[in-house]
Amino acid sequence: MRNNGVQNFPTMDRVVFGKPASEALLEEAERVGARRVFLVVSHTLNTTTDEIEAVRRKLGERFAGDFDRVPQHTTRTNAVALAKAAADAGADLLVAIGGGSVVDAVKIAAVCMEHEIFEEDGLDGYEVNPVPGAIGAAAKTFRAPRVRAVVVPTTLSGGEYNAGALVTDTRRDWKQIFHHPLMMPLAIILDPAISRHTPETLWLGSGTRAMDHGIEALCSPLGTPLSDAVVTEGLTRLARGLRRCRADPSDLEARREAQFGSWLSAFGLQTRVPMGASHAIGHVLGGTMGVPHYLITPVLMPRVLRYNRPATEEAQARIAAALGGSGKSAAEALEDLLDDLGLPRRLQEVGVKPADYARIGEVAVKSIFARANPRPLTTAQEVVALLEIIPEAGVASAVQAGA
Repeated sequence: MRNNGVQNFPTMDRVVFGKPASEALLEEAERVGARRVFLVVSHTLNTTTDEIEAVRRKLGERFAGDFDRVPQHTTRTNAVALAKAAADAGADLLVAIGGGSVVDAVKIAAVCMEHEIFEEDGLDGYEVNPVPGAIGAAAKTFRAPRVRAVVVPTTLSGGEYNAGALVTDTRRDWKQIFHHPLMMPLAIILDPAISRHTPETLWLGSGTRAMDHGIEALCSPLGTPLSDAVVTEGLTRLARGLRRCRADPSDLEARREAQFGSWLSAFGLQTRVPMGASHAIGHVLGGTMGVPHYLITPVLMPRVLRYNRPATEEAQARIAAALGGSGKSAAEALEDLLDDLGLPRRLQEVGVKPADYARIGEVAVKSIFARANPRPLTTAQEVVALLEIIPEAGVASAVQAGA
């Protein structure tokens, strides 16, 4: 029961749905008076489909340039190169068309442009770092970016619904968080048709990443009645939509249902409900270990649910029901869904071995989300204990798990 707390609201204008992406983008550019629209796009979409060309044609004289060199995990090097290209083009609106890495690149590029940060060292001090007794702090504060963004997501991860950006510092193999309220996109455009080009495993896996946001918001001690209600509906729609997408990848209504589920599941993240262990550890699996972002939740979240169960029984009952597993534990319900989607469930399947756990623990425990977990993670050994949980059978040693 949520008896006290604070409900925050996001610094974004709107979500647009029911229109082709190119049409909606032109309307957004006109709405904000943008004359120099710079596109940051998926390389695959740009080089193997006509989707980006359709956007260029629709924008006409407003089109200022494009950038399609964003890697799987956004890096500082890439972010500052993008910022320089957009600044040189005189961009007054950034548009992201792609997955989570493209979205994060646009967010961080906006503040890099504001501060004329065109070398990766220039971001030093702006990272959100863990401090005792607080969710996080940074040594330096970004000014509000004057150039804002519009996003057309082609995956379901849902990172576009929050004001933070994840950027990997390749000098230390560490995924860092950067934040300013106005890094939040002005608008998000949902077009299921453009997602048809997204590979099936990426689409389905990114949907589970969206579930991660809803699950961690429901389990968070700092959730609210409003966020609980919205993300529960989001989890229900995602589970239903993803199963339908798996059965028929050409079903546009199933894709639309999954997009709506991602939108709703992100409401806790969007309104600054702190995430927990899955984000703390997941950022290390991606930034340090190189696990694809869309495969992190399948191999990690069932373990997190089992670890957090003693502190989140009520929330986990809601999660299980939303995923179609009433009467089962939330971890079991999620594992059933993962099986239906054909996604991996063991860390070894994504290249993470028990020998890696200690290093993962050392980095993950420094995350702002480790302390925000319902069962706070305060030592590297606690992270290792979580990783040693067998997905199907509870807690065991890493050797027994073969995980």
